[in-house]
Amino acid sequence: MASFSLLHSATYFPSHSKTSFKPHSTVRCTSPTTPSPAAPPQKHRRSDENIRDEARRRPQLQNLSARYVPFDAPPLSTESYSLDEIVYRSQSGGLLDVQHDFAALKRYDGAFWRNLFDSRVGKTTWPYGSGVWSKKEWVLPEINDDDIVSAFEGNSNLFWAERFGKQYLQMNDLWVKHCGISHTGSFKDLGMTVLVSQVNRLRKMNKPVVGVGCASTGDTSAALSAYCAAAGIPSIVFLPADKISTAQLVQPIANGAFVLSLDTDFDGCMHLIREVTAELPIYLANSLNSLRLEGQKTAAIEILQQFNWEVPDWVIVPGGNLGNIYAFYKGFHMCKELGLVDRIPRLVCAQAANANPLYLHYKSGFDQDFNPMKADTTFASAIQIGDPVSIDRAVYALKKSNGIVEEATEEELMDATALADSTGMFICPHTGVALTALMKLRKAGVIEANDRTVVVSTAHGLKFTQSKIDYHSKNIQEMACRLANPPVKVKAEFGSVMDVLKEYLKNNESKW
Repeated sequence: MASFSLLHSATYFPSHSKTSFKPHSTVRCTSPTTPSPAAPPQKHRRSDENIRDEARRRPQLQNLSARYVPFDAPPLSTESYSLDEIVYRSQSGGLLDVQHDFAALKRYDGAFWRNLFDSRVGKTTWPYGSGVWSKKEWVLPEINDDDIVSAFEGNSNLFWAERFGKQYLQMNDLWVKHCGISHTGSFKDLGMTVLVSQVNRLRKMNKPVVGVGCASTGDTSAALSAYCAAAGIPSIVFLPADKISTAQLVQPIANGAFVLSLDTDFDGCMHLIREVTAELPIYLANSLNSLRLEGQKTAAIEILQQFNWEVPDWVIVPGGNLGNIYAFYKGFHMCKELGLVDRIPRLVCAQAANANPLYLHYKSGFDQDFNPMKADTTFASAIQIGDPVSIDRAVYALKKSNGIVEEATEEELMDATALADSTGMFICPHTGVALTALMKLRKAGVIEANDRTVVVSTAHGLKFTQSKIDYHSKNIQEMACRLANPPVKVKAEFGSVMDVLKEYLKNNESKW
C-alpha cells in the first residue's frame, strides 16, 4: 500500500503544527510538542480507490468529543447525552445544545486551527470539500467519514455589495454572504448535512430510525429530502398548504419525499410533527434538533476565513425559528474561545413585521415573558413563524453579542429586495428583511459608514420568482411597488423602437 506524507499534504494537517501525527492511525492530541514524523509523499490518490477509500487511510485527531447538554445549563448540571442517543429535549423539557470538549480542543492553539481549516478550502478531499466538514473537528468530531452525507455544501460567496453600499448607504465595506448559493438553494443545507449524517450513523448502528421528518416553510424540506435521497433514507415532510412557493414545493417532491400538505400554518405543522415523532421511529429534523445548528455555525467561521480572520463589526441575520442567529453566535464564540480571533461581531436579527415575536420581545427589554403570536402572511415566507422554537437561544445570542432586533414591513422588504436586485444581486425576500434592518440602523447612525457589515442571504432568489413578478407587475394590493421595472410593449418596427429608446435615454440621463 502506498503511503502519504503529512508534511507534504496541507489538506490533512499543517506541517508546522505542534501535534504528533501517526500515518495510518488515529492522531492523538496528548503530545502537542512532539515533531511530526517524515513519510514518503503521495501526490495522487491511487487509481483503484475513490475519495472515500482515501479518507479511510487518513489519520484523525483523537480525544475530541461532543455531547448533548441542556441549553444554558447551570454550572453544576450533570445532565448530558451521547450524540448517538435519540433525544431532543432535556429532562425539564428545555432545549438541548451540542457541547464540545473545549479542554481537548484547546490543546491546539488558534494558529493551528486557522491553518488547518484554511488548508482544506477548495479541495476535493473527502469530506473536506464541504465548507461544513472542513471544520469536522468542531462539528461532529467522532463521526466516521464513511457515515457523512455531503454535497460539498458551504464555501458560499461573500459578495462585496459595492454599488448598493456606496450609492444607497455611503458604505465602502458592505458584504452579502450568499448562503443560498448552495446545493438546494438555501442555508439549510449547512445544518442538514450534519443531521442526516448522524442519522446515517444511527441507522448503521441499528438504532430505531425508519426515516426522518420535518415541518417546513419550504427550505428545510428541500434540504432534508435532498440529503436523505443521497443517503437512501426515507424523508417525510409536513408543509402548510398554499403557503410556500412552487419552487420550494417541487424540491421535496422531486427528491422522493413523502409530502403531507396540511391545512394549517408552520406552527401547526411543527406541533403535529413533534407529536408524530414522539410516537413513531421517525427522526425529528427541525431546528429543535441542535445537530443542525452545528452545521449552520460553520457559516460564521467561513466569514472569518474569507476576511483572513479579521472580525467584521456587524452581522445581520434574518430570523424566523431563530436557530440561525444562535448558530452564528456559536460559531463566532468558538473562534474567540479557541484563540482564532480576539472578539465577536455584534449581531442583528431581522424579522418581518408580520411575524415579529422576537422584535416585540426585544422592544420590551427581554424583561417580560415571551409571548408567541399568530404570524400573518409575509413575502418572507420562510420566516413566517409566530412561535419560534429557538427563542431562548436567540435571546442568549443577542445578549452575549450586544445585539439588536429590527423589523421590516412588507413594502419595506420588497422595496429593499428590488433595490438590491437593481444593483446586480438577485436575492430572496428574507434577505430584503435583513437589508431593511441595515438601512434603518444606518439611517439611525447605529451602524456607521466605515463599519464592516455582513448581511446574511439565506436563500436563492430563484425560489421566489413569483413575488418578484408580482412586484414588477405592480400586482400587489396596497403596495406602491415604487421600484417596479415592467417590460415595455412596443410595435416591432424601427420607428416605434427608436421613439421608446430616445425617451428612455432622456429620462434616465441623470442616472448615468
